Amino acid sequence: MYLHSLFGACTGVSFVDATKLAVCHNRRIRGHRVFVGLAERGKTSVDLFFGFKLHLVFNDRGELLTFTLTPGNVDDRNPVAEFAKRLFGKLFGDKGYMSQPLVKQVQSGFGIQLITPRRKNMKPLDLSLVDKALLRKRAIVEPIIDQLKNISQIEHTRHRSPVNFLVNLVCGLIAYGHQPKKPSLQLDQLPLVTLVYPELTLYKS
Repeated sequence: MYLHSLFGACTGVSFVDATKLAVCHNRRIRGHRVFVGLAERGKTSVDLFFGFKLHLVFNDRGELLTFTLTPGNVDDRNPVAEFAKRLFGKLFGDKGYMSQPLVKQVQSGFGIQLITPRRKNMKPLDLSLVDKALLRKRAIVEPIIDQLKNISQIEHTRHRSPVNFLVNLVCGLIAYGHQPKKPSLQLDQLPLVTLVYPELTLYKS
C-alpha cells in the first residue's frame, strides 16, 4: 500500500493518540443511514459524537508510524498492543492510556515502556528528567491532528458512502506524509536526549 511507504521509522520515542471522525451531526444521528452498522456513538473529553476513532502513532519527528480505524465506542487503549509490535523503546500517551495491565502487557510482550501522566491521587512515576520532559511534549500530536483535520480535511459529514469516507481518509494521510515540514521535537539536536536515546542519531535527517 502506497501509504505505508510514507511511514516514518521508529526512533525509540513514539507518541500515541486518538481523534474522533464524526460522520454526521449529533442531531441527525437517528436518521443517519450511510454508516449504519459501521459507525458508533462515542465520546471525547468535550463532547459526544457518532462516527469512528482514528488511532495514530507518531515518532518525535512528526512522522506517522502506524494507525488504525475503529468504531467510535472503542476504548483508546485497545489498539496499543497491536501497535507495540511495530515499535521499540518508549511510547508516550495521555491519561486515556493509563492502565497497569496494559503497561505490563506491552512491557513483557514487546519490551515497550508505556508512559502516561498520573492522576493527582496516584503515586508519581519514577522517571528520568528526559522522560518527564518527553511526557510533557506528547502535545506534539495536537498540531499534527490539527493539520490532518484542517489541511488534509480527513473529517467532514458529507460522505455518501463508506468507500468515499475511506478514500478521503487515506488520501488525507498520504497528503500529510508528503508535507515537507511536520511538527517535530528536534530531539536529535539535543545532546542530553541523544545520550539517553542514542538511537535518535541513527535517524537524523
